[in-house]
Amino acid sequence: MVSTRGLTIGEVARRAALRPSAIRYYEATGLLPEPVRVSGWRRYSETVFTRLTIIDLAQQAGFSLEEIRTLLHGFSPGVRPSVRWAELARKKLPDVEALIARGQAMKQLLIQGIECGCPRIQDCSPILRQAGVMGGPQKSARGSSRFSAQANKAMQTDGASRRRSSADR
Repeated sequence: MVSTRGLTIGEVARRAALRPSAIRYYEATGLLPEPVRVSGWRRYSETVFTRLTIIDLAQQAGFSLEEIRTLLHGFSPGVRPSVRWAELARKKLPDVEALIARGQAMKQLLIQGIECGCPRIQDCSPILRQAGVMGGPQKSARGSSRFSAQANKAMQTDGASRRRSSADR
């Protein structure tokens, strides 16, 4: 039901497949302009869908809401949208490359786990090497060595307790 005074927030939300709270949040953070108010009620023009499409596209490209705000408002008015996008995209690409590398490392670890025939995870040298426990990389797929240090300690403790158990027999 479109009134002659514009679209309600519910109408916009339904057509854009968003919750009304998301639209209000976009307004509060400056991604959407304040709508006209009629008797206190928000009323939107059809142009709101263009802005929502831009926000959605930028999110699909991995831009944060802050980066989207920069895309929309962080340049001089005369800067073309393609130039804005290109500048932000150049800054975003290293993050995307790192995300892809992490995803590939995760995939390799999962494949190694699928192919592993070891009776216990502690016995699986390919997985432990990937995690940095057996002289492999010192950083895990998450990019931190804390997992390697914890795994090394656990392996040493586990190995020592197995040796004690064998000696007790």
